Parts: sequence; structure tokens; C-alpha cells
Amino acid sequence: MKTTPGQRIKIGLFTAIGILVLIFAVFFIGNQKSLFSSTIKVNGLFKNVNGLQVGNNVRFAGINIGVVDDIQIMNDTTVKVVLTINTSVKKFIKKDAKMSIGSDGLMGDKLVVVAPGSGAENSEVNNGDRIGSVNPIDVDKIVPS
Repeated sequence: MKTTPGQRIKIGLFTAIGILVLIFAVFFIGNQKSLFSSTIKVNGLFKNVNGLQVGNNVRFAGINIGVVDDIQIMNDTTVKVVLTINTSVKKFIKKDAKMSIGSDGLMGDKLVVVAPGSGAENSEVNNGDRIGSVNPIDVDKIVPS
């Protein structure tokens, strides 16, 4: 079957647009998951993660600075949460910082909120450090059934 020059142009345009959409999608997803920026991993221990999931945001001073990278059950009372954080904010997070689990809005997704710490030690977190955690309030225990 022979193709006309008009059909060849349409096929070429369709292919070029498809490749551009694919490239845009890779960069968009990579930007969301911090694949193209340098990062560090820090972790914390919780008794209950209250619906937190891998891929949820990490916030510092109301700004998204990373994502939840991994959630592991350590034993029957401890859950380890590993965060991937952009190195550009590393200097603001001290070793005595605290992380807590919050909510994005009233009924939104769960997220990890990082409080900066006192900075008395004047030492910033490093890759693999464990920072303190504040366990979330269990609403089921507050509301009588």
C-alpha cells in the first residue's frame, strides 16, 4: 500500500507529538518524585502511621520538600518511615528535628510534617539519620463508640 505525502506528514506529526508527550510525562513524574535533584534519606519511628502511604508528601514550613520513600513494620509496636528529602533544605533541618503525621486539609491525604528543631547543636541532618517523631493522636480512642 502506497502512502501519499500528506499521510506521511500526518504520521510524522503524530509520532513527534507522542514523543513530546512521553518526554513531558517523564519529567513531570520525575519532578514529583525528586528523581532529578539530589536527595538524602532520613527516617523515624512511629507506633501508628494512620493511613500514611509511600509517595505521600513531606512538608517543612508548609513547603513540599520530599516524599515518603518506604514504610516498614519493625515489630508489633514500631513502624519505620523513610523519607526522601531534597538536599537544598537539609541545612534547615537539625538533628533534634521532629516529624509528625498530619493531614492535607480537613479530609485530605496524609503527609509527614517536619519541624526544624532548636538548632542548639547547630548540626544538620545527614543521609541515613534518624530524627525524632511525634505519634499521631488516635481519633478512635477520643470519639466514644
